[in-house]
This record gives sequence, C-alpha cells and structure tokens, in this order.
Amino acid sequence: MRRRRSSRGFTLIEILVVVVIIATVVSIALLSITVGGDDTELDQERRRLASLIETIQDEAVLQGREFGIEFMVSSYRFVEFDPLVRQWSEIPGDDLYRLRRLPEGLEFELFIDDRRIELEINPDRLEDPKKERAGNVDSYVPHLFVFASGESTVFELHIVRPELDRRLVLRGDVLGELEFGDDEV
Repeated sequence: MRRRRSSRGFTLIEILVVVVIIATVVSIALLSITVGGDDTELDQERRRLASLIETIQDEAVLQGREFGIEFMVSSYRFVEFDPLVRQWSEIPGDDLYRLRRLPEGLEFELFIDDRRIELEINPDRLEDPKKERAGNVDSYVPHLFVFASGESTVFELHIVRPELDRRLVLRGDVLGELEFGDDEV
C-alpha cells in the first residue's frame, strides 16, 4: 500500500491570497482614517494664519500703526497704512508678513458682515505712493483692518479643501479676539 504524505504547510497560492487580503484591508483602513480623520494641513494653515494675525495685532498696538490683510483664493498678504501718503503699501523688509500661498488644493472663503466676499486669484495692485492720485480713482483697500487701538474687522474665514468638501473656520471679532470654529461640511 501506498501511504499519502500529509503536508503541513501552505501553498504559495494560499500565502499570496492571504497577503492580498491583508494589504487590501490595511489600505482601506488607512484611506478611511485619512479621509474621515483630521486634515492636519488645513489645521496647520489655520493655526499659522491665526498666529500671524495675533502678531500683527500686537505690532499695531505697540507701534501705533495700522495694518491690513488681503486674501486671494489661495494666498494672502499683509499691508500697512502710510498716513503721510494716505495709502496702503507692502511691509518693507519683513519676511514674516510677505505674500503667502496656501498648499496645493486649499482655498479661502471670506465672509464679512455675513456676506461672502468674492476673492481674486492674484493680489490687487498697490498704488505707487510717488504717483499723484487722480480724484475719482479707487485706491487699494485690504479686506481686513487691524487698527492701532487693538480693534479689527469682524470676519469669518473658511480654509477649504474643495475636493473633499472639508473646511476649518477662523473667526475674528471687533476686539481682535480669534476663535477656531468647528469643522463644517
């Protein structure tokens, strides 16, 4: 009689099937954590902007200067008011308040007085203070004001990732206090 050999191991096909099943489950789990979890890039940008706004508020009060913030669809910049020429200009020599761009895929939505502000793609042109202004020409004005008194424009800013319909909210009140809003979908 012939005896059958009993094999105690797994075949290569069985091992590959198990590996594919495990890889599929792990990738689905990671994808669901990334999509359903916190968007750290959104939160990081909101915190960075809040920190810059708080810093410019402190400078406004300490130095008795007035500043502004202009938002574009995916960037923002800080400007200062020059009372001698009565115009807004970029803050010279200060890399902290330079034009900043959001990471790819993030955008701003700005609300002032519960009205959505239509944001431009590129920053508005600042007028040259050396040029004479014509009487009826509209001059540059930023979206938000930070006054030397410590007061600020009341606003609600959404930092949005449109493809996932995720957003984080930053609100500012008249006293310059900032508040992080809950995620909204």
